[in-house]
Amino acid sequence: MLRAYGLILGAVKSMEITANDKLNIEIASDPEDLARRSVQLFVSAAREAIASRGLFYTAISGGHTPRRFFERLGTARQARSLPWERMHIFWVDERYVGPDSEASNYRLAAETFLNRVSIPPANVHRIPTEYDDIQEAARAYERTIQTVFGLREGEVPEFDLIVLGMGSDGHTGSLFPNSYGTFDTNDLVYVVYVLDDTLNRVTLTHPVLMAARRLAVLVSGEEKARTLKEVLMSEPDEVKYPIHILWPVLDKITWLVDRDAAKEIA
Repeated sequence: MLRAYGLILGAVKSMEITANDKLNIEIASDPEDLARRSVQLFVSAAREAIASRGLFYTAISGGHTPRRFFERLGTARQARSLPWERMHIFWVDERYVGPDSEASNYRLAAETFLNRVSIPPANVHRIPTEYDDIQEAARAYERTIQTVFGLREGEVPEFDLIVLGMGSDGHTGSLFPNSYGTFDTNDLVYVVYVLDDTLNRVTLTHPVLMAARRLAVLVSGEEKARTLKEVLMSEPDEVKYPIHILWPVLDKITWLVDRDAAKEIA
């Protein structure tokens, strides 16, 4: 299950914001509509992967934006009726806190949808933050990915869908501006040390993100409007805006943006 490029999501609204005609953007009327569209995309990707390859591999992010999307995954009929026993859930990134912490991305998913669907516990692959050594946690998570995907050394997993967000500073996952992690091409998993607080991170690296069959970037809130405009209209600058690492695979991305976040581009 290695990288394969060129799959373009259908039935999306295309907007030519830059000279690149590969931008696929859906503008939602509000956060609730954004969550609804996110569930539709997730369900579609899951059904397609299971029909084609028998299993569905996805990696999800945390934060404020996906909460309503997760809640809908736990309640929407089309989501609950998915064959969850054929689905594997991973995380794009995690704060280095215990799984019961309010800051945990795993806890957010567990409380909003994982405890409401019939996914086997063995198919839920959280980042193991119980290790005393964050580097060992990253290595353990990388080994889990290699085992589940059946990878040999040097191979990169091909997720069927990776769900990302974008911060008001242009970061995605835990790949932050001016961080070496943006340029790590040797590892599947990277440790991010945050200097201004105590919540260090573990994150997937950009080769893993780019190898996915599909990606969804969820953007919500007026505070992200200016950054979104600059990200979409400027020349790629991975140091300033780490989300630009995805520009080589723009044709695989669906941008799901609510009206507030899109007010400077719509």
